[in-house]
Amino acid sequence: MPVDRTLGALLHDAAIALACIFCLTLVAMPAAAQTGKFSKVEAAKLAGQVKREFLHAWTNYETYAWGHDELRPLSRTAKDWYGQPLLMTPVDALDTLIIMHLDGEANKARKLIDTKLSFDRDISVKNFEITIRLLGGLLSSYEMSNDPRLLELAHDLGDRLLPVFASPTGLPYVNVNLRTGAVSGTDTNPAETGSLILEFCTLSRLTGNPVYCAKAKRALVETFRRRSPIGLVGDGLDAATGKWTSPDSHVSGGIDSYLEYQWKCWKLLGDRDCLDMWKASIAAVNKYDADERGGELWYGHVDMNTGRRTATEWGALDAFFPGLLAFSGDIARARRLQDSSFEMWNVTGVEPEIYNYATGKIEDPHYELRPEIVESTYYLWRLTGDPKYRRMGAKMFADFVAACRVPYGYAALDDVVTKQKADRMESFAFAETFKYFYLLFAPRTALDFDRVVFNTEAHPLKRLAPQ
Repeated sequence: MPVDRTLGALLHDAAIALACIFCLTLVAMPAAAQTGKFSKVEAAKLAGQVKREFLHAWTNYETYAWGHDELRPLSRTAKDWYGQPLLMTPVDALDTLIIMHLDGEANKARKLIDTKLSFDRDISVKNFEITIRLLGGLLSSYEMSNDPRLLELAHDLGDRLLPVFASPTGLPYVNVNLRTGAVSGTDTNPAETGSLILEFCTLSRLTGNPVYCAKAKRALVETFRRRSPIGLVGDGLDAATGKWTSPDSHVSGGIDSYLEYQWKCWKLLGDRDCLDMWKASIAAVNKYDADERGGELWYGHVDMNTGRRTATEWGALDAFFPGLLAFSGDIARARRLQDSSFEMWNVTGVEPEIYNYATGKIEDPHYELRPEIVESTYYLWRLTGDPKYRRMGAKMFADFVAACRVPYGYAALDDVVTKQKADRMESFAFAETFKYFYLLFAPRTALDFDRVVFNTEAHPLKRLAPQ
């Protein structure tokens, strides 16, 4: 074992102890201090700490999984999603490396992508995940670096994904073989059918070929027009028939980015059809999903056809919604909902996958290093300037380090109560979680917020014209 890796392992306990002390210090602060001014010095210190922790995870990926999709941080082994590497982590992480001005690491990652990434593979991949992670990552990094090879790869990938739209309804199939174009899988959901327009329309803009944007927009429109008479969608849909397979309506996984992309399509492209869809969708969601409980605001589950409450669940994936509300101008509602998310986080010091806000019980104790609550914290800070959100983020980052840092990266948790580690470090930890933490504390000039729109994997894409 290399000497520096051994040293890193020996220093691990000390780093954890310091993080815990920092966390406890924040918890012990009087309420007034936690919501008071957040100095530039404090912010700069935390931005530096986030960058160092990102590098801790990235360096271990380089050491133990370079050229593969992911690092398993406990076993120090590599994982490829489909048995062959698609460079998931380097592509997902590249724009974060650029934003953090980690130039040496960014150049090394870009060279790997330029020379080693190929989509000419006889493998069937999931269209949605490949679109948001790889297509979105390549497009964003191209716009930041002007490396023509990144656009060539994005163009090639876009062509290989197009067959998914050849269903009888225009709703995309779930999977596509990157070499043969063979499609499979009709059991889908609004997030997977309606969350492609940012990436595919950006590809159309950069290549001059309108077909990508047209296909993705049709998929979004076809999803929207299948909404119920009260304006809601379910979380299960058959791509071939267009029939609903689940009437469960909420803002969580399966629906989340469908709502997100309606508003972001308007912000990125200035498309008024998207704005009209957003207005109709958010009115229904606010009417039926919103749940007032003891002076707190939550969003639960309802039946898409009747609006009847079916579950009082909120979780890690739902926690993106305060940020979307804030971005769309509903700051008051966003603030209240963010307070609820933070309450969920503080039950154990790390958010669970699913929390029952009516009973106060954790229903799924996993934590996958998800970014959504950090994303909302960043949006609220950026849009209000309220130091409360940097304080909130500082607490969460300290908890994150204390619970998830391991000698060879960052590990997901199988149980947020016991903090039992899992051998998983998905690429979105680099693309989203660390990026949003960094942007929360970095100077506003670190990214021109008013000229980009983040896709659902936190890849910033350039706006056609700021709205």
